[in-house]
Amino acid sequence: MLIDTHCHLDFPDFEAERDAVVERAREAGVAQMVTISTRVKRFDTILAIAEKYPNVFCSVGTHPHNADEELDVTADDLVRLSAHSKVVAIGEAGLDYFYDNAPRDAQAEGLRRHIAAARTTGLPLVIHSRSADDDMAAILTEESGKGAFPFLLHCFSAGPDLARIGVELGGYVSFSGILTFPKSEELRDIARTVPRDRMIVETDAPYLAPKPFRGKRNEPAYVAHTAEVLAQAIGVSSEEIAEITTENAFRIFSKMPRL
Repeated sequence: MLIDTHCHLDFPDFEAERDAVVERAREAGVAQMVTISTRVKRFDTILAIAEKYPNVFCSVGTHPHNADEELDVTADDLVRLSAHSKVVAIGEAGLDYFYDNAPRDAQAEGLRRHIAAARTTGLPLVIHSRSADDDMAAILTEESGKGAFPFLLHCFSAGPDLARIGVELGGYVSFSGILTFPKSEELRDIARTVPRDRMIVETDAPYLAPKPFRGKRNEPAYVAHTAEVLAQAIGVSSEEIAEITTENAFRIFSKMPRL
């Protein structure tokens, strides 16, 4: 049994065959999925998907690419929307200096609002961080000093320092298909340093398909391939990594029931 802790089932890539995608995941041993919000103003769409499938849950939040479009969304708004039984996380929010699609000050402001919502609700904040290690570490450290909040570093591809700081602050590290790429040995080295009770797996589907599907559309069923490489990297069996990552997923996504 595996959990895909981060996918985007609301994206157009899945529109024509969403039922089949969810069924293929089940057949591959992916028992539950969390489909992640990127725009609060499209929350109704993602919530409808989560409501349709018993084994799909969702988050509520604004991706850093869209941060400047939703600065009118308050922490209280996030808290209110997260009360729905299908909402198990806040985000994704964070910092993306690789694309810089939104002004950096807007990204930081949005991130802090999402942190406040995570602190209030106790729901985990799904953090997107790309090419922003120093600023992300500084914000997480500063905000943790104001009061603890649960969080996970999604689709981790940053450096070892951010992984270490995240874990020290109580966070989890989520590995995607990037872990399976031949040139990702440094990332596999980082995975070996992450405590086993702080690692989870995801697809970020439809993006970042793992080997042997690289270059194709990703989907939740493929999380098994990332889990297999993670197992090899840390020296455990496929059965053990499934147990480890699933238990960790239920711990961090504490609102998500076991089905």
